[in-house]
Amino acid sequence: MKSIFKSAMIASVAAMGLSLAACDSAAENSAEDQADVVRENADATSDMMEDKADKMGGAAEDMMENKAEAVDDAGEAKADKMEDKADKMDGGAPG
Repeated sequence: MKSIFKSAMIASVAAMGLSLAACDSAAENSAEDQADVVRENADATSDMMEDKADKMGGAAEDMMENKAEAVDDAGEAKADKMEDKADKMDGGAPG
C-alpha cells in the first residue's frame, strides 16, 4: 500500500512538472536552447584542450588543463546567465 501511494505521488509530481514545462514560451525555449549550445561548445573546446594537454606533460600540461577548466567554467557561467534571463521571460518561473 505504501509503495502504491508513493508511486502515485511521484506520478503526480512528474505530471505537474511537465505541465509547468509546457508553459514556457517559444522565445524562452529558444533562449534555453541557445544556452545549451553555449554549454556544449565550451565543453567541446575544453575537451579538445584537455586532449592536447595529455600529450604535453609537465608544467605545460598543467597550464593547458587549467586553461581548459577556465573555458569550461566560463561557458557554464554564461549558459547559466542565459538560462536565468530566459526564465524571466515568462514571469520568472523556472522551466
